[in-house]
Amino acid sequence: MRFAILFAFTFAGCGGGTAPDNDPFATYQMCFDEHHGGAEMFDVQKSITICCLDHPIGSSPKNVVCGETAASCMTYVNANLSPAPAASDVTAACADYITQRSM
Repeated sequence: MRFAILFAFTFAGCGGGTAPDNDPFATYQMCFDEHHGGAEMFDVQKSITICCLDHPIGSSPKNVVCGETAASCMTYVNANLSPAPAASDVTAACADYITQRSM
């Protein structure tokens, strides 16, 4: 009986019915600010990857604005964030974006 109750509480909050967070943003900067400096407080790399993959930016659908290559991603991110994050963070985030984009 205890196991059944523990099992029910353990899995009650997992999955099931929660929609992915893919709200649109007017600008990439606004997306980054919400994920990095807002309530979510992700690190720089994760925030870049999330905004590249999961959110429509401006009039573009999700998974488009950062391009199809790591180089196009780095160019886009550096041009659309102020101040620009450390080059190593942008490089790592864009590599992760390309990996996840092709999954």
